[in-house]
Amino acid sequence: MSHSIRQLCLAPEGHAEVLQGNIAFAVGCVRSGVHSADGYPGTPSSEVIDRGLAQVQDLITVGWSVNEAAAAAVGFGHTLAGRDCVVTMKIPGLFQAGDIFTSGSGIIKERGALVYFIASDFTPSSTQHLVDPRPLFKSCFVPVLEPRNHQEMLEAPGLAVEVARAFNTQVVVMPSGALCHSEGLVRLNASQTREPVKMAGDLHGFNVLPSICSKSYLEVMATRMPGLVEMVEKSPLNRWDKGSGKVGVVTYGVCDLYLREVMEARGLELDVLSLAFSNPLPLELIKRFCATVEEVVVIEDGYRHLQEAMEQAGLKVRGKLPYSPVTEWTPALIAGLLGLEVPGAALPVAGVMRPPLICPGCPYRLMAQELSYAKSKGTVEAIFGDIGCNALLYFMDAMDTGLAMGASEGKRTGYVLSRPEQASKCVSIIGDSTECHSGMDATRNAIYRNVPGVKIILDNEWTAMTGGQPSPTSPGNLAGQANRFDLPASLAAHGAKVEVIGAYERKTIRATLRRALAEAAEGVFTTIVVRDGACLKKIKPSRQRVQVDPEACRKCDLCLICPGIAKGAAGVPEVTNLCSGCGGHEPACSQMCPTKVLKPVSLDELGVAAGGTFPAAPAEIPGAAAAGLPRRLSLAIRGVGGQGNLFFGRVLTQLAMAAGYGERNIVKGDTHGMAQMGGPVISTFGCGDVVSPVQLPGTVDCLIVMEKSEVLRPGFLDLLRPGGTILLAGTRILPEGMAEEAYPTDAQLQAILRPYHLIEVDLLEKAIALGDPTGKIANVVLMGILSTLEPFDRFPAELWWKALQAVNPKPAVWAANYAAFNAGRASSRPVEAR
Repeated sequence: MSHSIRQLCLAPEGHAEVLQGNIAFAVGCVRSGVHSADGYPGTPSSEVIDRGLAQVQDLITVGWSVNEAAAAAVGFGHTLAGRDCVVTMKIPGLFQAGDIFTSGSGIIKERGALVYFIASDFTPSSTQHLVDPRPLFKSCFVPVLEPRNHQEMLEAPGLAVEVARAFNTQVVVMPSGALCHSEGLVRLNASQTREPVKMAGDLHGFNVLPSICSKSYLEVMATRMPGLVEMVEKSPLNRWDKGSGKVGVVTYGVCDLYLREVMEARGLELDVLSLAFSNPLPLELIKRFCATVEEVVVIEDGYRHLQEAMEQAGLKVRGKLPYSPVTEWTPALIAGLLGLEVPGAALPVAGVMRPPLICPGCPYRLMAQELSYAKSKGTVEAIFGDIGCNALLYFMDAMDTGLAMGASEGKRTGYVLSRPEQASKCVSIIGDSTECHSGMDATRNAIYRNVPGVKIILDNEWTAMTGGQPSPTSPGNLAGQANRFDLPASLAAHGAKVEVIGAYERKTIRATLRRALAEAAEGVFTTIVVRDGACLKKIKPSRQRVQVDPEACRKCDLCLICPGIAKGAAGVPEVTNLCSGCGGHEPACSQMCPTKVLKPVSLDELGVAAGGTFPAAPAEIPGAAAAGLPRRLSLAIRGVGGQGNLFFGRVLTQLAMAAGYGERNIVKGDTHGMAQMGGPVISTFGCGDVVSPVQLPGTVDCLIVMEKSEVLRPGFLDLLRPGGTILLAGTRILPEGMAEEAYPTDAQLQAILRPYHLIEVDLLEKAIALGDPTGKIANVVLMGILSTLEPFDRFPAELWWKALQAVNPKPAVWAANYAAFNAGRASSRPVEAR
């Protein structure tokens, strides 16, 4: 995306741009004249407000609410004022807002449109369950629009508002998480404005008293549903493509995109009926389609919503078996379903397990250390966790159970009510934004039920897991208004004993936890608020590091509690490029040192230049044209969360736009959510004769591996086409807690990759040598190397520069990227092997 959200909202109709699905939807809200939006952050829905509508608050009334139920009620309130409103969430959020959603579904009076944007995640990548909500939507008699591509994401808000107003119903837009987070080519729709609905002064009809509900239900049955059925049967958005008449596929949502990728790559002539709405279903249209083909195949994510409806209508179809393990289709799975051969080889060496982890230097780390220590000593026997960054403490043995937003204290309360003797042997743990979301209900319940114990609230000031959105504990709200909410005071007002301690005060953390557990045995309920440590992604990077005199170090390894520090030469600890300096607080690792010889030190003292001190890059780049470009170009990038995969992909989309691929198609896909927290991530890119951001095995021109063991990730090597290239970085990132000997050896990797056209490079050293102590510009060095390889060398350097500048034009960042790209491009020829 090279234009700002404002520019996209105001640009002329027909302007082409590569947009993330969520951003396309956000822009579509403004261009379609939607008046307001509300929501609660939840991957994969967050960017609609966070990166989209939040940037144009003068064009639309928008904000975050404390939870999805509150957001849904706010949205309903907007509609009572005659304004159209979009409410954003993911599927678990729907169930948090379930009472309001289901109660509101029966309201039949004229009002502003209420549109629920509910992002699905059937993989799942960032969701705690795989519940298909379509039966709920059906039982609520609510129309459901499932966009099939990025263009439809842009157009969905306007269509949903029109349906909502025409049938006096709330409407669901439910895109796949893969569509939300991938990027595709769109052409901007016409801008329009909508006058608010003129509301009567009397709102008595907007009620859910039993007598009103009964009458409303009859009206829904008599008017709304017949009208909606007629609409979906005749909708021009349903797409019927004729094929050979042998195999016909009925599908909807993002599965349409994946199916067409297989058809394009394999030259298939299938009959396809692609539906725009998944509720209600156009069964008469479906019957007519089925009568024209010999065999009918159903392809849908989630459970068997469409398939079972067709079977109940007496149609013979092939799809998922009962209790099929397939929750989300991919091009590879679809190809297999259609009987096509798909490359797939087992590797002799297993890939590295990379559970997502809290960030190096995270303010949660010292409390996690103490909880893990307490468990090892038996002073704590059970830790009841929650949703958010605190869920990652599971991988540090500092959290046992996780269930749902706000459930941690409720679980502890029930456990202690059944086993009162355990009150001083267990704790609940939760993040600040989740406490404000629904956790405070459980706090209030524990006090009300007089259940003793300890609740720990990790306050990093932001809704960190979903990207750092503001919450009631942040400095301000989305509108920039200063925060007035006081979490400790609120807890104290509830009746809890409140202890407020610093996140980077190890001794205080240990003493407070011990005291609170002892008091729990005496019947006291304590909430420990751990604060004074903001999310490191929301503050200015610290130049603090640690250093030890090798002669003084006892080599006890007690300081090795974080990926930011590792064993160096002769077993002496030294900081890695991942070190964050604990945000300038007393370093957690130095507090672990029993002899206090691991000391804080500034990068200035170490003679390391500040990042961004690169020669100025040119403000204007001369034009250049690309020639001889292939009709289809694709690559896939694997790495570890934090290595810059997403940035790499964004640059490639801008490169393709500059080269003229916007006349055909450009797509990009990324891993988002928990996997980014140090877990394995993949980015995909394609331009020209491509359809899907999820690639079919055997079709990719180049595989880029930013952490060398990631080449072993299942299915990754299968993507490469015959004769394709693997560009392998020598970077090794050992997962926290993994033994050295468990990591694949270079000899093992070389043996596996011997049959391939392989190019190996050492990126991290090049990035650090350029003056970036974090090594974050290594991805741009790699771009420079890629630009010299066939067929990517057909793009002139000027187009690469333009793409880099378009993605981040800030002078300091542009200067660093310009230097890194040119260094990679000019580097000596990498080691090459076959």
